[in-house]
Amino acid sequence: MRGPLGAVIGRYTSSDGSAPNDGIIKHNRKCRDITFLVIFIAFWISMIVNSSFGFNQGNPLRLTYGLDYEGNVCGSKHHHRDLTQLELRYWLNPNQVYESGLKDGELKLANARTICLLDCPAPSDDTLNWVCDYPDGEIRLKMNDWIDRNYDYFEFLTPEMRNSSLQLQGPCYPVIFPSVNVYWSCQYIARASNSSLRHWQQMGGVNIQEDMIIDKSIRRSLNSRASVLKRYVADIGKSWPVLIVCGGLVPLFLSLVWLFLIRHFVAAMPWITVVLFNMLLISVTIFYYLKAGWIGNDAVTPIIGEHDPYFHVYGRELTHVRGVAILMTFISAVAILTSIAIIRRILMATSVLKVAAKVIGEVQALIIFPTIPYAMLAIFYMFWLSAALYLFSSGQVVQNNCNNTNCCAYDLVLKKVNCDHCCGYSIRYTPHITIAIFFHLFGCYWATQFFVASSATVIAGSVASYYWTQGEASPEQPEIPFLPVFASMKRLARYNLGSVALGSLIVSFVESVRFILEAIRRRTKVSGTTPDHWFWRMGHYTSRGCLKSVEWTIKSVNRNAYIMIAITGKSFCKSSAIATELIMNNIMRIGKVNVIGDVILFLGKLCVSLFSALFGFLMLDSHKYRSSHNKVSSPLLPVLACWALGYIVATLFFAVVEMSIDTIILSFCQDSEENQGNAQHAPSLLLETLDSNQDEEVQRLTH
Repeated sequence: MRGPLGAVIGRYTSSDGSAPNDGIIKHNRKCRDITFLVIFIAFWISMIVNSSFGFNQGNPLRLTYGLDYEGNVCGSKHHHRDLTQLELRYWLNPNQVYESGLKDGELKLANARTICLLDCPAPSDDTLNWVCDYPDGEIRLKMNDWIDRNYDYFEFLTPEMRNSSLQLQGPCYPVIFPSVNVYWSCQYIARASNSSLRHWQQMGGVNIQEDMIIDKSIRRSLNSRASVLKRYVADIGKSWPVLIVCGGLVPLFLSLVWLFLIRHFVAAMPWITVVLFNMLLISVTIFYYLKAGWIGNDAVTPIIGEHDPYFHVYGRELTHVRGVAILMTFISAVAILTSIAIIRRILMATSVLKVAAKVIGEVQALIIFPTIPYAMLAIFYMFWLSAALYLFSSGQVVQNNCNNTNCCAYDLVLKKVNCDHCCGYSIRYTPHITIAIFFHLFGCYWATQFFVASSATVIAGSVASYYWTQGEASPEQPEIPFLPVFASMKRLARYNLGSVALGSLIVSFVESVRFILEAIRRRTKVSGTTPDHWFWRMGHYTSRGCLKSVEWTIKSVNRNAYIMIAITGKSFCKSSAIATELIMNNIMRIGKVNVIGDVILFLGKLCVSLFSALFGFLMLDSHKYRSSHNKVSSPLLPVLACWALGYIVATLFFAVVEMSIDTIILSFCQDSEENQGNAQHAPSLLLETLDSNQDEEVQRLTH
């Protein structure tokens, strides 16, 4: 072990030989890891530039509504056509939809003629309804009048136009099949109206195909992975009030309540945390069962608004909810069994938490401090989520290339059937947009880790000031400095931001590598290239476990490194080495104490995040998010976002207790090293806990 840190910590004099009067942990500090601070600043500038691209090129309405045959986004206003009220996409020609569903069909559904409507048209029982193209040319109707007439101006058509309409070339098309609003697109139901079909045949209309293909084609398009991803991202934009309340305000309140309870009712908190965790986990699981349709009649449905109860339309979102419900069932079972297993260790956690509670009582500003990084993170997330919506919806609207396909339609302006430029439009995503999205996601994770690490470092510096002013009273021993939290913030801002940037970058990089490897593993599994031999398969899954272990180890080492950065002012790598050596030299005394304390705190974070998720379920179950305009396709992603945000907020506030315990333990290790194994500054309660843990371990090894 290297020599004592001397003037670095506590009661020792500062580097200039004078007694420390305005700061306890202050010894030859200078700026560390400047290069990584410069990289972090450059990264933030790149994030702003990257986001500005999304704001310029994106349109979040694209994530919810489709495009019509002119390339206009339904539900938005364009320079030549106002579609603000018309949010539903409707395929005019049923035969084009049928052809797009054939295996050998040349026409793709993206090229079938679509317009934007206010509601899905329905066939009549005693006559033939028509849906006509947007009024143009000789059709002297305003858009509002066209809507009021249920999109029908067939009686105004010339004989030539009527003949063209009977050939399914427009400008009017018959309503033969009923349709229903499925994710703001009119889904055909393969159940033709006999009356409408008979009227159509009597008028001499061409043959209209009747087959399940008529609705399977649309259903396949609406359930594609790209469409589902867009709806999930759009759900985040629609449920932003839920994210603010359940991802920001609720966890803020619960975290403050938890810190208050740990301060005044520390003996009961481990038991309350374990019981509450299991209850919340079961409650969230039950909500998933409700939305999966396995309990009650409130399953996730792709149909929006009122509809015929005999219509049964499948949505991929329901499969995802059911998969999560099964996963939550497994997690709940494991959590209950694990809770039973750690009952014997809860008393030890109580002893450790009492030490942290004493620190919070002495340095009371620690309870208030997390509101500062919380406010900064809240502002960042508002900016980040807005930019993410625009980035995900960015891209160029271009006309498809559909040569050799029969997509002729009557042009009201040209007054003839036109077969040129009748292909549909789609949004083209270039590779650089994908890179920009992944860059944006990585930026969110790095920024989050940076704020969490900065908060942890400030707390560690404040607690270390408390620890090293304990012990035997002496004239030369200083008191706890006034407002130690703000003194620690000043040291962080002046000397250690580069080290924090490096530590957060390492965690973000490892997590990103793990995510990429997991994505590659899933892709190879889908492609059928998963190793068949047992040896390679074992290596395949072992590598995943090793990567997870490396990620967990790095996070743990980083946390201890932040403590030593706050205490010593050393660089990140140097602080990591010091912390690791201290822990390895005292692993017998602190091992179980640290682990069981972390488990209880982890369960506390999960309690806050699960309550946020549960409250998110309740808010999303209100009429506002079940109605046609604001309806979310699935509560899955908004609830997951509430859970993640709740966990991050809880991490910021629970770091007060977590870092208090870890800082005191590391300070205890250093105290023992400097005083030949007898810590002079450790609280008596901590000594009793560590000594009892060491005696128990020795007895276990001797037997």
